[in-house]
Amino acid sequence: MGSLRTEAFPPVSGSPLNQRQESWMTPRSRGPSPAPSRPVPQQSQTLGEGAMFSPTVPAPPRVRKGLWFRLRKILLFVLGLYFAIPFLIKLCPGIQAKLIFLNFVRVPYFIDLKKPQDQGLNHTCNYYLQPEEDVTIGVWHTVPTVWWKNAQGKDQMWYEDALASSHPIILYLHGNAGTRGGDHRVELYKVLSSLGYHVVTFDYRGWGDSVGTPSERGMTYDALHVFDWIKARSGDNPVYIWGHSLGTGVATNLVRRLCERETPPDALILESPFTNIREEAKSHPFSAIYRYFPGFDWFFLDPITSSGIKFANDENVKHISCSLLILHAEDDPVVPFQLGRKLYNIAAPSRSFRDFKVQFIPFHSDLGYRHKYIYKSPELPRILREFLGRAERERQH
Repeated sequence: MGSLRTEAFPPVSGSPLNQRQESWMTPRSRGPSPAPSRPVPQQSQTLGEGAMFSPTVPAPPRVRKGLWFRLRKILLFVLGLYFAIPFLIKLCPGIQAKLIFLNFVRVPYFIDLKKPQDQGLNHTCNYYLQPEEDVTIGVWHTVPTVWWKNAQGKDQMWYEDALASSHPIILYLHGNAGTRGGDHRVELYKVLSSLGYHVVTFDYRGWGDSVGTPSERGMTYDALHVFDWIKARSGDNPVYIWGHSLGTGVATNLVRRLCERETPPDALILESPFTNIREEAKSHPFSAIYRYFPGFDWFFLDPITSSGIKFANDENVKHISCSLLILHAEDDPVVPFQLGRKLYNIAAPSRSFRDFKVQFIPFHSDLGYRHKYIYKSPELPRILREFLGRAERERQH
């Protein structure tokens, strides 16, 4: 039999069959047809140059691992450095000496210490003394403000002769860092000069334009040399010693030595003093992150004393026989207020002061004098007049 052959013919347009087929094939929609969706490109698994991730798409695992690896490396480096520093300081005690003296920090920068007039001290003379061979120290001598006009154009000899006038003299011993031209120091010179005092100050060996290597012994000897230089020219004029911060350690070293040789100053003023360098170092803000480190004293404090640095104010005051005034701000962030109070409590009952006045003046934290702005106090002139006036009466009796 032959195969049955069939052919499919398309329905005629308009016929019932065609209408049913079109109705079945065409979707019913009352609104416009939706736009065809676009295929979403697949996100690259690697961070190519210039690639950006959508904030809704999480970073690929490989990138997250890379960030954590970097953070872990930084953390390990910081921890390694934290634990290495104590051993480095223990092996190299000279580092601690540098941090205590900070003589390499010269602020303000770019000032000519040979020209104190550039700092507003136009009644001041600069000269140099030589305490020891190979040691030269720069000195400023500011005369009382009432001599401002007379001092213009005068030479060093005139300034030296002026020390024999009837005005008392203050030998100022500054703290660490900076120079004798530091801003707060210059402002204090101006205050003291306006009150009628000669002010003699200097940079220890290794500070400013002074030549030599810093050490506690050397700093004390420099101060002794300047004191003797003043006394050789001042006649019977009172000479007071004022130490600030680290300079209080130099001041008590000096005054103890002067008392032992029976040539004490007429009074001692300590601004922002500490008890001894170990307690000060332990209380300093720089030591905060290591204060509870195991073996703190062995790592950080023993290298200081092994370098010959003690500045034992608490021991020195037991051997001082002259009037003592302590000034300290409650908000001092460098030398804690309680160290100044503690030093006063040691000095006040000491037998060496039985014939002299020991006075402690606190400055409330609301005043904002902190470590080096006590000179701003409007009460300072009155405090000095009363204290030094009494010291002078004690000296005469």
